[in-house]
Amino acid sequence: MAKAADPQMLTANRLVDGDVLYWHDGDWVLALTEGDVFDDPKAADAALAAAQKYVTDNRVVNPYLFDVRLDAKGIHPVKEREIIRAAGPTVRDDLGKQASGLGSKPPPRIVDTPVTSIPGRDTDVSI
Repeated sequence: MAKAADPQMLTANRLVDGDVLYWHDGDWVLALTEGDVFDDPKAADAALAAAQKYVTDNRVVNPYLFDVRLDAKGIHPVKEREIIRAAGPTVRDDLGKQASGLGSKPPPRIVDTPVTSIPGRDTDVSI
């Protein structure tokens, strides 16, 4: 017997700022937990087809389906890429989903030494 397909969700990036979006009832939302979960592959494909209108209107880029698992604690992306995308930017915890509580916050950063200029190197622009 063939294994049943995992449920799927539809995601894309908002063109104006790159934010990760999830499909909900024919439009887009910011939080994974608010997105539609498709148990039926045909319904998922129909949502993906409907999302193409937003690509044509230059509102989102690269809509695609991804696998999720459901349990009593909620929706869980299967792949690491989608876990990271759902949490928000990994380089800034003061903006976006971490700051708003929509993503998981990383541990605070510890900076031991302040950045200072080096005498005689103030005009160095090398990276």
